[in-house]
Amino acid sequence: MVFGRIKPPVSISIVVVFGLIMLSLHLMSTATQDASGLGEMYSWLVLINTLGSALLLALVVANIHALIRQVRKRKAGARLTLRMVFLFVLLSMAPASIVFYYSTQFLHHSIDSWFDVQIDRAMEDALELSQAALDQRMGQLLAETTRMAEYIEDLPDSMVAIELGELREESQANDLVLISKTGQIIASNSIHPELIVPSLPDESIFLQLRRGQGYVGLDFLGEEELQVRTLANVPGLEPRYLQALYPVPLRIQSLSKTVEAAYGRYKEMNYLRDSLKLSFLLTLSLVLLLSLLAAIWVAFVSIRAIVAPVRNLALGTLAVGAGNYEQRLPVVSRDEWGFLVESFNEMTERLAKTRDEADRSRLEVEDQRAYLETVLVSLTSGVLSFDTRFRLKTANQAAEKILDMDFGEYAGKRLNALIAEHPRLTDFVAVVQRRLEASQSVWQEEVVILGRTGRQQLLCRGSPLFSTYGKISGAVMVFDDVTQLISAQRNAAWAEVAQRLAHEIKNPLTPIQLSAERLKRKFHDKLQDEDAAILDRAITTIVQQVEAMKSMVNAFSDYARPSRQQPVNLNLNTLISEVLALYSSQSGTGMEAVLDDELPRLEADPVRMRQVLHNLIKNAREALESSGQGRIVVSTRTVSLKGSNWIELRIEDNGPGIPAEKVDRVFDPYVTGKAKGTGLGLAIVKKIIEEHGGMISVDTDYLDGAAFLIRLPVMDAQIESGFEERERTSG
Repeated sequence: MVFGRIKPPVSISIVVVFGLIMLSLHLMSTATQDASGLGEMYSWLVLINTLGSALLLALVVANIHALIRQVRKRKAGARLTLRMVFLFVLLSMAPASIVFYYSTQFLHHSIDSWFDVQIDRAMEDALELSQAALDQRMGQLLAETTRMAEYIEDLPDSMVAIELGELREESQANDLVLISKTGQIIASNSIHPELIVPSLPDESIFLQLRRGQGYVGLDFLGEEELQVRTLANVPGLEPRYLQALYPVPLRIQSLSKTVEAAYGRYKEMNYLRDSLKLSFLLTLSLVLLLSLLAAIWVAFVSIRAIVAPVRNLALGTLAVGAGNYEQRLPVVSRDEWGFLVESFNEMTERLAKTRDEADRSRLEVEDQRAYLETVLVSLTSGVLSFDTRFRLKTANQAAEKILDMDFGEYAGKRLNALIAEHPRLTDFVAVVQRRLEASQSVWQEEVVILGRTGRQQLLCRGSPLFSTYGKISGAVMVFDDVTQLISAQRNAAWAEVAQRLAHEIKNPLTPIQLSAERLKRKFHDKLQDEDAAILDRAITTIVQQVEAMKSMVNAFSDYARPSRQQPVNLNLNTLISEVLALYSSQSGTGMEAVLDDELPRLEADPVRMRQVLHNLIKNAREALESSGQGRIVVSTRTVSLKGSNWIELRIEDNGPGIPAEKVDRVFDPYVTGKAKGTGLGLAIVKKIIEEHGGMISVDTDYLDGAAFLIRLPVMDAQIESGFEERERTSG
């Protein structure tokens, strides 16, 4: 990449210089490795490399001087060039110096190790090793000869000649000769059939054999060939000797000559040890010097070529950083640097387009966000959005108003975090959390919570959110407070029914009653006593049933009629005491009141609350009519439920209780367990309690009879002070 930016003549000169240096160093290395070449050729090579080093040194000094002048003149890129050259020289000299130092140490130790005492000893040991190997071979041959001597111990002389042929071939000996005690040849076999008289040992060998010892030794055949002579005693009564001549392998003879030649070469190199060290050291020094000078010179030439486009790119980058995305650099080459400049130009062009698109997108996003915020603020429905881990992202004002809380501090948290400070939302959080984690499609569910003003019924609808890639990116939930809507719908339905009943039933009742009474007045005196009595009973029955039907229609109309409450600052304990006083004089039922003296004030209509007490106590008394020892307990207390304070009113009896199958429908209209009941008493009670923002339920854990549990919200301090102010004013 560097040479692509250097001018062609300079590139050619660099290649030529490096080629000459490598050739000279190669020749010098070759001459150094040949000890006989430490003469005129080596000296000329040293001189040539020294002159080349001086030339490169002059070039390097000239470049350093020029660079220092540029730095002093503060030319662009001069300091960068200086730092890069300094770093390059430092990185080059550090490893080169280390390699040179350890190379010289290794060279000295290596040459010295060639000629130390151990090497001398090794050369001598090599000679001894070759002799030991030959001796081992000779010992094996002697053992083989002894074995053959034992083999022919019992053979007669006439059979020995035949066996010697087989034994010679088996042992690969050249000659086998059986000799008598006096030195006479008994039998022989040779690989050379033309040899008439075998070679016999001298007298000293026979003397050794007579002592019971075997013999093994080397004999020369000519000037270069060797053979091994072995003799062994043949067991028997009369002494005999078996002689075997074995050839010495040519490999062993060749190795012996090689060891002798190496030993001579070693002695010659030991004499030239100091000259070798000096020549190798000089060669390494010239290699290091030439390599470093050449590398530094090339570094100057290359770094100048590198800095020029880098400077242009730096200037262009500064312009882009300043916001000038129209900056373009000239492309002066088609190499890697040219490709980099083209990439820079393409990058600035894409940045300019991206900036324009980003500006347009940002404006569109801001418009959409403003539109969405306007829509969410205008909605009366609460809206909550969640991410993929069901953590709260956004909530509109309607959601905060419906749930009476601030969602700002819960952004980024899961809904479970609401329960700690808002326990009244436990049911709401449980339903929503379960739906969000389990539903992969649109869902809808109604949730009842205890608000600060009483019971709230919420209609919740949710749906997953999808990204542009079709993956779920979160969820959104919309909910409405339908408490008033459901109450209004129910009241409207019952009002419609009451209107029809009044029209269809109540209107004909009065004419029926009047007609019956007119019949009585007109015919009572004209009939006999018995007939008159029958007429009286019939007319009385008609009038009574008409009155009963009127009472039933009136009760139903009262239930369906919209509430006209007149709330006051009410002490519930006082109202309970007044109602119980009306039943205390009646015998047959025990009345007990367990009232909390610290009970707070209640915002309620005393007439409607009195109606609630009468209906519940009346139902309890009617349930206890069959029992002679009935008991009714009315109790009050203050409880804290889901973050709010409530007044709890409990009315229980020890009567037969409510069947389990009717508990869920006990507050529905026309559901009754009495023969003469209309089924509207508990329905009216439930309506009155809900109109006051409370709740009523059957305590299914109470097993000694029936128990009704009523919870009413405690009056707010500001509302209570307002009531007191009005009372003082009216007073």
